[in-house]
Amino acid sequence: MGSAAADPPHIPVLIDPLIETVAPVTGVWLDGTFGAGGYTRRLLDAGADKVIAVDRDPLAFDLAAGWAAGYGDRLVMQQGTFSRLDELAGEPLDGIVLDLGVSSMQIDTAERGFSFQKDGPLDMRMGRDGPTAADIVNTMDEGPLADLLYLYGEERASRRIAKAIVAARPLSRTLELAEVVASCLPRQKPGQSHPATRSFQALRIAVNDEYGELYQGLMASERALKPGGLLAVVTFHSVEDRMVKRFIQLRSGAGGNANRYAPEAEHEVPAFERVNRKAIEASPDEIAVNPRSRSAHLRVARRTEAPAGTIAPRDLGMPEWKGAR
Repeated sequence: MGSAAADPPHIPVLIDPLIETVAPVTGVWLDGTFGAGGYTRRLLDAGADKVIAVDRDPLAFDLAAGWAAGYGDRLVMQQGTFSRLDELAGEPLDGIVLDLGVSSMQIDTAERGFSFQKDGPLDMRMGRDGPTAADIVNTMDEGPLADLLYLYGEERASRRIAKAIVAARPLSRTLELAEVVASCLPRQKPGQSHPATRSFQALRIAVNDEYGELYQGLMASERALKPGGLLAVVTFHSVEDRMVKRFIQLRSGAGGNANRYAPEAEHEVPAFERVNRKAIEASPDEIAVNPRSRSAHLRVARRTEAPAGTIAPRDLGMPEWKGAR
């Protein structure tokens, strides 16, 4: 089995507990958020026969050029979104890994416009198409913009920030926006996150339709996995984790009725079994080496033989912003 010598430019979050939980790693896996390739490489090195690596960002595959060839035909790279992972796979899967959110390489590249600490164009697109963050902040009315910051960023000062953004238009640079947001909030104290963190998160999620992608990706995973196949999802904030947790609960028959006054729902045969009932979190040692892992949660479920079904976005607690695609 081939491998590559060069080290990935970032540390994959929760990779050791993930590999331990899904072991033994065999068959065909799909990494729906390829990024810098950390999960893909560990899956291949752990024994996967093949990994189909999916990313919407073509730069991810350019950066892998130095090591990807070492795995030969065991590594297949596909540009696209993980909402279409069943189509992109083209075959039944033994496992799926999703590491949600923005990748380290995107944050570290100022020109991509994700960072509130590095000056760059206000872009935030993980791919190369669609509206940018600048398009949103410069054209959206104040009310919908405030709703976006609240629903997608859980920003309590959303109305104050939206008003300040509208007054400061036009905005074209990341540090311009970060300064406007910071002016609306108390001064950052040592150990606290940057004041613009939640607002930048909200805009990034809207630009990339991340909640819609997650919902569709979970549905696609149910269609793509073989009986016994494993779904492993790493989340980084509460809304994502709630959606994944609720999906696994409902599709494993452990969710109960959303409304206790509603008639008893007809029970479907569970499409998944929960592998870990409680989310796996990073150890103190991992957090010390990789602070990004502090907020990470890993949830794993195993596909049953039941037919693939469907579920409404609202049943997963997906935020319903009227401006979403």
